[in-house]
Formats: sequence, C-alpha cells, structure tokens
Amino acid sequence: MFDDLAPWLDACGADVLCLQEVTHTPGLGGWTRFDDADRSLPQRANLLGDVRARLPRHHGLFTASDAGPVQDRQQGFHRQDFGLATFVGETLPLVGVRSAFVHGAYTEHRDRWPNDGRPRAALAVRVHDRRAERFVTVVNLHGLRDPRGKADTPARRAQAGRLADLVEGAREDGDLTVVCGDFNLLPGSTTFAILADLGLTDLVGGADTRTSRYPKPLRHASYLLVSDPGAVERFEIATAPEVSDHRALVLDL
Repeated sequence: MFDDLAPWLDACGADVLCLQEVTHTPGLGGWTRFDDADRSLPQRANLLGDVRARLPRHHGLFTASDAGPVQDRQQGFHRQDFGLATFVGETLPLVGVRSAFVHGAYTEHRDRWPNDGRPRAALAVRVHDRRAERFVTVVNLHGLRDPRGKADTPARRAQAGRLADLVEGAREDGDLTVVCGDFNLLPGSTTFAILADLGLTDLVGGADTRTSRYPKPLRHASYLLVSDPGAVERFEIATAPEVSDHRALVLDL
C-alpha cells in the first residue's frame, strides 16, 4: 500500500513516527516479492529508504529483527532486513536510543521466511521537548505473531517481561512515556497488567484498530499506552486514509 502511505507521510506532521514491518535491502529499491508458507506478497525493497526520502527533516532509526530472501522482478534473490523504524523530527533533541529483543534473537533465514516464531524487537527513543521542558520516551513494538491466534502464551508473557525491562531501562524518572505498536495481542492480555505496574495506561482497549484491508473478524492488534493520561490533548484511531491493514494511532501530547 505504498501509494497510499506516501502522501500520508508527506502530510502527517508527526514529530515522532513509529513504523513496524520496515524493510531494508542493501543496494536495491522499488519492489520485491516476499514468500513464506502462508503468503506471497509484493513488498518494498527498501521501505526504510522510501520513508527517509519523504521525511528529510527527521532522524531515521532502524533496528533489524531478522533477515531473509526476497526476489526482484527479474527473479534475482536478495537478502532483506526486516524490523522497526522510528523517525524523530530534527527540532527534538534525541538524547537516548535503546533497542532490545522481546522475543528470540536476530536470525538469518537462509532459504525461506518462517510463518511462526520469528524474532521480535522493540526500539526506544528519548527526546527533549523544549516547549514543555520535559523528556519524553517513546517505545515502538512489534509483538510476536503466532498463527494459532493472539491469546496469551508463555512466549508472550516472557515478551511482556522483556518489554517492561526495556521501558524501565530506556526512560528516566519523570519522563512522559509512550509505548505503542502492533502488539498482536487481545485487550485482556496480561501484558497490560505488567505495563500497568510501570504506570502505563492503555488508550485503545477493545477498539477496532484494523482497516478494510484486513479481512479477518478479529479486529484487535495495535495499542498505545501513556504514563500520564492527563498530558493527552488528542488521541485518534484514524479510520481514514487507509495506509495499511492497521489504522494509524495518532497522539497529540
């Protein structure tokens, strides 16, 4: 959906933009094809570079969770990195960056991408908001995908503990903290109780975070939590424009 995403990037005005499922294929642009046991899909060769070109006044930070083979249009094979990106506007001093795996560890998939158990990372940035004279820590997460569903599992409970450790390590006392992304969880997950112990409040709950591009009936996936709900000026689960099979979560602090 890059043709839909690109004009939204131009106009969104985000100081901090968190993206999941970001691709990077060294030396290649345009389109590739991704294959696993369940799907064969067109995929941008270098979504990281595509977004950086649209946001030249942002610092673009990327962390790879895994890498594997993709094909170009001439059926040549390339190694593609897959992970998370956070873009921070140049007017915000970037004073801290930290990433960690919340599930598994970095993996090179030699012959084929698996459809289960792929490693997952989280990426934290800490910025200084000069206007409000405060520090803000933003944590970007792509949670474990399990083809059996989004219910809690031992792996997901372990993921929650590793995420909590990252949040605690990235922020400092007094920081306004935001944790957001594609959690791949149900609203009643124990993950939210673990994050509540850190003083984080979920703003999404049981709301629909999917667009019409997602055909399955279960509509829960993305979440956003904040440490101070009183600092929220506006929170929107955007229904339009559709730039993904997830609705964009838009937060003004």
